[in-house]
Amino acid sequence: MLMAIDVGNTNMVFGLLEGDKLIGSFRLMTDANRTSDEIGLTVCEYFRRFNLTTDQVCDIIIASVVPQVMYTLTSAMVKYFGKKPLIIDEDIEPGIHYEGEDHLGADRAVSCVAAMEKYGRPLVVLDFGTATTVDALDQEGTYLGGCILAGIRVSTDALFHQAAMLPRIELVSPPSVLGQTTITQIQAGSVMGYIGAIEYLIRRTKKEMGYGEDVKVVATGGLARLIADNTDLIDVVDSQLIVDGLRIIYQRYKQTQGAR
Repeated sequence: MLMAIDVGNTNMVFGLLEGDKLIGSFRLMTDANRTSDEIGLTVCEYFRRFNLTTDQVCDIIIASVVPQVMYTLTSAMVKYFGKKPLIIDEDIEPGIHYEGEDHLGADRAVSCVAAMEKYGRPLVVLDFGTATTVDALDQEGTYLGGCILAGIRVSTDALFHQAAMLPRIELVSPPSVLGQTTITQIQAGSVMGYIGAIEYLIRRTKKEMGYGEDVKVVATGGLARLIADNTDLIDVVDSQLIVDGLRIIYQRYKQTQGAR
């Protein structure tokens, strides 16, 4: 069994895979103050819930955008599972053809790998997390570029913290842009306004890619469904995209090692 871990700014997502099948998943808050024992014992508790044992894990692979937690997370995996994790960009290259000067984030690279494997290309890949990212891949699988904007929760939390009279809201799409209460007005501006921004970015990305409308748009992340349910421009919502990407990269890595 492979344990694939996606370490994001808000949550760490653990996926347990037998071959291509996801047999269990769970989340922990990403907390740099958590000790390796706290992580290890919590993960072991989830294993008991799934009626699994730690010795069933043959390997562990991690994609992380939070360097501060990696020492304790890696230590937990070694101590409680007896496995040194394979780290994207340190031990394994994701295999994205990227010509930019900066380094493409591990989560984005992994999402792009999975999206191409599962849905073909060209592609636009959206990830709705703490930040929202938009990534474009051409017909040959080359990474063309992308953009980053504050996630919708980050945006609404900033409004709550900076405006004394405005309350924290539930992220739902209201029935009208003309809200009759403070809450529905914030929801209209925050949720519907965000959807409008995403639609603009999708349209502009497709235009710059030069393929017309013949580009599939795939979305992942915790708030992908909220956005996708309110626009026709997102074709697929795949909550398992990064976990699948980690599996695909791991399988390719093992094939390469076997060939050697």
